Amino acid sequence: MVRDNNEDLTGSQKSPDGSQEAIHPLRGAALIADEVSRLPARPGVYRMMNDAGDVLYVGKAKSLKNRVASYAKSGGHSNRIMRMISETRSMEFVVTATETEALLLEANLIKQLKPRYNVILRDDKSFPYILIASDHAAAQILKHRGARKRKGDYYGPFASATAVNRTLNTLQKAFLLRSCADSVYENRTRPCLLHQIKRCAAPCVGLISPEEYGALVGEAKKFLDGDSVSVQRRLSQDMEKASEALDFERAARLRDRIRALTYVQGSQDINAEGVSHADIFAIHMDGGAACVQVFFFRAGQNWGNHAFFPKHDREDEPPAILSAFMAQFYDGREPPGLILTSQTPDQDELLGEALTLRAGRKVTITSPKRGEKRAIMDQALMNAREALSRRMAESATQQKSLARLAEALGLESPPQRIEVYDNSHISGSNAVGAMIVAGPDGFEKKQYRKYNIKSADLTPGDDYAMMREVLTRRFARLMKDADAQTRPDLVIIDGGKGQLSAALGALQELGFDCGAEGVAIVGIAKPRRETESGEKRVDRTMGAVGEQIVAPGKEPFLLPPRDPALFFVQRLRDEAHRFAIGAHRAKRKKSLGANPIDEIPGVGPAKKRALLNHFGSAKEIARAKPEDLACVEGVSEALAQRIYDFFHGA
Repeated sequence: MVRDNNEDLTGSQKSPDGSQEAIHPLRGAALIADEVSRLPARPGVYRMMNDAGDVLYVGKAKSLKNRVASYAKSGGHSNRIMRMISETRSMEFVVTATETEALLLEANLIKQLKPRYNVILRDDKSFPYILIASDHAAAQILKHRGARKRKGDYYGPFASATAVNRTLNTLQKAFLLRSCADSVYENRTRPCLLHQIKRCAAPCVGLISPEEYGALVGEAKKFLDGDSVSVQRRLSQDMEKASEALDFERAARLRDRIRALTYVQGSQDINAEGVSHADIFAIHMDGGAACVQVFFFRAGQNWGNHAFFPKHDREDEPPAILSAFMAQFYDGREPPGLILTSQTPDQDELLGEALTLRAGRKVTITSPKRGEKRAIMDQALMNAREALSRRMAESATQQKSLARLAEALGLESPPQRIEVYDNSHISGSNAVGAMIVAGPDGFEKKQYRKYNIKSADLTPGDDYAMMREVLTRRFARLMKDADAQTRPDLVIIDGGKGQLSAALGALQELGFDCGAEGVAIVGIAKPRRETESGEKRVDRTMGAVGEQIVAPGKEPFLLPPRDPALFFVQRLRDEAHRFAIGAHRAKRKKSLGANPIDEIPGVGPAKKRALLNHFGSAKEIARAKPEDLACVEGVSEALAQRIYDFFHGA
């Protein structure tokens, strides 16, 4: 990619002092026409922004001048494009060497900026892989997600963690490869449980020679590369030889391995015959919404599928949606050699060239019309149709729940973003605050956040102070970022008047309006009654009635039994509980495994291991004198004194 350094393509105007103004004095079609006069007839990417600087649209062009000029023409535009043009207040441009590079850059920018008028891949999670790591004498097989930094062979992607775990489980039965970490492997003195249940050959204690273990690794790689026939044939021959030699125990082990391989090949939801290594994209549209069902086929096996629901305009056609979706889908992912689509995407040849450039080998995009590939595509289309039908039914239910909640709480319109807050701790220890987010599309789990309580002067177990800290941190960041898309319409606090008062205080200190014109905020709590002694306790007799809603300036009230708003609020509260408790348990588990030695400056893993081997425990290290600590290999007198001072408060 190259920029044209001879021309100002930023779309901004320079003031006399040389600084750039953020907004062009022209707007809409007039601004676009003005930009065209300075654009080259070269490939590139353009961005259109509104008066707030938000990116409205990212596009690519074979000729920037010709493509952008089409927006300046009057007439011939859809309503969506006309709205986009009218909102445009500035533009930015990047010139590229080829149209292929422009397509790759466009996909990257769309994923980063998520413009309002582009087709957007919303569920952009990374898929898991199987890794056979080769950075150790005894190769390790494990699940991998993320950047491929470790040396080894990667197989995938798998559509879900469940799919990869199921395949890993059967591969361990078939090839007996180790899955333990290198540190565990180095410290084994006897076989682990996995060897006892016939899932590992135990190379750690020498029960198999390095040559024999290497042969198992080679067989596993062959199988994952698609050469399953020769692997099974060799295992069958070895089983027959063992049986003829009356070595029935070895024959039984080989039989179990063959069964495991057969299970992997036979447990496919869609028949993969005729498709060895390919991704399948099937798109179905209904009611202005689209579902793209993606199937992964590797080594002649179906490694799972995933349904995506890209954000797009109702006027967009399936070929355009599919083309934009695929470009973003493979941004950061390696495409296979063959990609099958239910219909030909827009600019399929250009897209194929871009993916070939990304993969470093030939990538073919084709839409099968008949035969085995078409039969598989028809099944993928059926899955896309069923997934979209379920999604639309869930969305309709969610919209009804939001509308009823707005009515019950007296809101002017159904909330589009609900944030629910909860705290979790045990007597104040490992305290965690949690925020979950819900909207028209259900729970937005990518938006969930957890907050480690940091206030040093906070009394352990003070729920009100914890809620105040969490709300202060959340909304202070919101004010700093000024992102309208993450501004909630409704905040729900798990708690009664005390928690709600703390939350209101935090928001008011930051200057947030919590009235009808600002952020709506309510608390949800169990109904309470006053005992004869004057103590307020949860009224268990009212459990069937529901939850108590506490709102500013109103008396607490109960939602009617069997009210959809009641069930919806309870779902929100339960999800907040689940997330908060999970975050607290994870923090507590981490603290239980913490060692005070880890906090001593200058003591790394090697010195820590040497100290523990010498003294036996952190408690004994704390009791040791400096001269005793200095006897440990690698511990200098200065470090020994530092360790002693750490434990004795010097």
